[in-house]
Amino acid sequence: MNTTLALILAGGRGKRMDMLCDVRPKPALPFAGRFRVIDFTLSNCVHSNIGEVGVITDYQRSYLSGYLTRWHMLNARSLNFRILEPGAGSSYLGTADAVYRNLGHVRATDPETVLVLAGDHIYKMDYTEMIAAHHRNGADVTVGVIRVPADQAYRFGTV
Repeated sequence: MNTTLALILAGGRGKRMDMLCDVRPKPALPFAGRFRVIDFTLSNCVHSNIGEVGVITDYQRSYLSGYLTRWHMLNARSLNFRILEPGAGSSYLGTADAVYRNLGHVRATDPETVLVLAGDHIYKMDYTEMIAAHHRNGADVTVGVIRVPADQAYRFGTV
């Protein structure tokens, strides 16, 4: 059985967003009125039939956790959904630390595939094609990217 666990990284402060992220994390920023930025990644998971989702939160975690709980109740009750926090009085040291410190959840879920996603990106993607290509090629790691003009690369993470 091909099971996939999506780990959504939604804990960053969003330093480049300045005052917009003083009281809420970047994934919780409003988008188009009633949506939040993280809704894009969550919807991509639902439409890709990924049944296991862990959202890794850190900065302003109670704000995001409240929103995620409401989102789950309204949108995807059948989704096995878990909010993963670093623990009381603790913070993650970065992306790798956030994933590393949640390996217990990964092991408990025992997925065939782990999909690590950003919770602060706005895009539409069906992950099933990428996961199928990953398995077809016997890959250890697959990274999804898009090309951007070289003069715009400074605005994005680069590979």
